[in-house]
Amino acid sequence: MVLFLHSRYRVTGGEERVVADLAWLVREHLGEPVQTLTRDSGALGRTQAAAGLLRGGLDATQVAQRVLQTKARIVHAHNLHPTLGWRALRAAREAGACVVLHLHQYRLVCANGVCFTRGEECTRCHGRNTLPGVLRNCRGSRMEALTYGASLALWQQKLVEQADAVVVPSEFAKERLRQLGAPLPWERVHVLAPPLRSFAASSHAASGKHALVVSRLAPEKGVDVAIEACRRAGKPLVVAGDGPDLQKLRAQAAGGEVQFLGHVQDERLARLRREAALALVPSRSAETFGMAAAEAMAAGVPVAASAVGGLAELVGAESLDQTEGLFGGGAVVAPGDVAQLASTVARLWADASIGERGLRRVRAVCAPAVVAEGLGKVYAAAISSAALSTSGAGVTSTLPTPRAGR
Repeated sequence: MVLFLHSRYRVTGGEERVVADLAWLVREHLGEPVQTLTRDSGALGRTQAAAGLLRGGLDATQVAQRVLQTKARIVHAHNLHPTLGWRALRAAREAGACVVLHLHQYRLVCANGVCFTRGEECTRCHGRNTLPGVLRNCRGSRMEALTYGASLALWQQKLVEQADAVVVPSEFAKERLRQLGAPLPWERVHVLAPPLRSFAASSHAASGKHALVVSRLAPEKGVDVAIEACRRAGKPLVVAGDGPDLQKLRAQAAGGEVQFLGHVQDERLARLRREAALALVPSRSAETFGMAAAEAMAAGVPVAASAVGGLAELVGAESLDQTEGLFGGGAVVAPGDVAQLASTVARLWADASIGERGLRRVRAVCAPAVVAEGLGKVYAAAISSAALSTSGAGVTSTLPTPRAGR
């Protein structure tokens, strides 16, 4: 049995989808039963959330009881803020499970998790020094910024000490956490891309009708850059997603060929990708992976992405033209550079050959069988590490193995 721990965000998004996909992967490809213990940040009052952060978690006995009830030997922990915290992981270990800590973002050091504030990338916080995040009010509320800053400084080391293995989604994320001074056991940090459940048989980009952005509408996502680039390139743009910048972006797009569809269900989103000539991921922030890019590539859509964070790593390692930044699944351009993105939109438009290369690239890192093999090795490493520690005495040594042909 594998027990997932996850605190759902007030505004749910990509991380919730990855957690669900990983649970599916463990069941279907590792043949291991899975349960998920979730807490909902949206259901918490500010006082309760602050108490959870400052105490390092609330009601850890619930976690211990669930471990004992399910006989879970692995606890796979995702977002732990605000009420799970390090105490939940310690309770899991004391109940006999080993712990895998999955860092989808940079929240081990950065209060807002994305290293982006005031319209720019920011890596000022370092290790336990979270004062810059407080002074710059990175949470948008002085009290919330102070609470997060204090809790990260207090409990960062305690949280890491509970992990038998750590997972990050890209090499970039690992190096960014190192740059931020995260006190991680680097020999136990594993790079593992999230799984994707489906892949197109081939690219339909040659018959594509529009450029597509799938994103939360927030400053760090750079949707304003995509709107202006498509205007200059004379190409229609479809924007799927919602967020605080919606009205501002609508005003910017007035008079242009831009459709704002809001939140889109999976079936319609799949259709939009089948009809896309190009996908744009113009992020200004250093994303740890880039799910929007990966899902577009899995649909056979060429990708024009910012050369930031894990995006360049994902788009492809096999360079076609280093001088132009052209890679296996598309192209990477300087973040915020409208002219360069507009030129790239024109150059990659409806290029099915690049869509096919993107398909091959993303299958190599995100296919369920590939991720299952990697996750099985992470679980094996966690069990071995726990067995060597005094708190690992109750952990069994039987390991899940990927199912052939799944």
